[in-house]
Amino acid sequence: MKILVTGSKGFVGKNLIAELKNRGYNEIYKFDRNTDKSLLENYTKDCEFVFHLAGVNRPQNEEEFMQGNFGFTSELLALLKKHNNRSPILITSSIQAKLDNPYGRSKKAGEDLVFNFGKENGNKAIVYRLPNLFGKWCRPNYNSVVATFCYNIANDLPIKINDPNVVLTLSYIDDVVEEFINALEGKENRNGEFCEVSKSYNVSLGNIAELIYSFKKSREERSIPNMSDEFTKKLYSTYLSYLPKDKFSYELKMNVDNRGSFTEFIKTLDRGQVSVNISKPGITKGNHWHHTKNEKFLVVSGKGVIRFRKIDSDEIIEYYVSGDKLEVVDIPPGYTHNIENLGDTDMVTIMWANEPFDPEKPDTYYLEV
Repeated sequence: MKILVTGSKGFVGKNLIAELKNRGYNEIYKFDRNTDKSLLENYTKDCEFVFHLAGVNRPQNEEEFMQGNFGFTSELLALLKKHNNRSPILITSSIQAKLDNPYGRSKKAGEDLVFNFGKENGNKAIVYRLPNLFGKWCRPNYNSVVATFCYNIANDLPIKINDPNVVLTLSYIDDVVEEFINALEGKENRNGEFCEVSKSYNVSLGNIAELIYSFKKSREERSIPNMSDEFTKKLYSTYLSYLPKDKFSYELKMNVDNRGSFTEFIKTLDRGQVSVNISKPGITKGNHWHHTKNEKFLVVSGKGVIRFRKIDSDEIIEYYVSGDKLEVVDIPPGYTHNIENLGDTDMVTIMWANEPFDPEKPDTYYLEV
């Protein structure tokens, strides 16, 4: 299928083209403001679907709104008509098309052009009035407050909020791309004459900024945001895409002694804590038990034995573990336990606990196995 994408180097265009390729759509005609106009003549001869994403939203003067959002659309439609091409046309408009301002009027004019062209020429018209968008590859300090906040906070730059209570309606780029590909396959989500992305989020500027600052702080706290909340999950992915190239990594505090080391990796309030334990050859760690706290041990390198004893029993239970055969060992409450390195190299164990360590309530009691 031959697909024409105008605005191919823009935020939506880059994300859309990447996913089209992932799904096996390889005949993609890419057109942007720097493409030779003569190519558009060729593309409109045999394209079978048009994603018209090109537009103007930050011009030098107001006249450019109409020229970019109406004028270029007119050129595109004229070429399709010239070549008697009746391919479906998907155009990205804006919720601002309802407003009486230069940008809104230009987007409304573009919508009307496509609707009228569809009626007169027989092309299927698919018009999306999009809200504010966010996601990877969006240009910061341009026309997306989310991109600006993510970029500035990730790069230790200040942000400006005039009114933290202003609520934005936001759609995530992956949801937009999913919807557009649905439209390509004839399954667009219609609401009256217009189409819309099924998922959107209403969030205040203050909450957006607070979340992004918490993402930055999460490195220091070794925490993970609440991934059960869809918006937080998507905003966190967006924030990470704006990290400076020299700041992808961050150090962890290793607690080192002659036995090896213990390092906290991830701490969450609702999903517990993950740590990395390294034991030297011949070393035994543990010899304690818990009332309620429970753990999971996974040896990923080396070999050893995990021993258990119910605190009111003399019976010792042993589980031999090795990085050659990955298996998880549950550490039940009420059993004192230890782990011994039986090999001649360091033994590395991933340890999960059902709660972050609390020095005020450690729920950990020394008792030899």
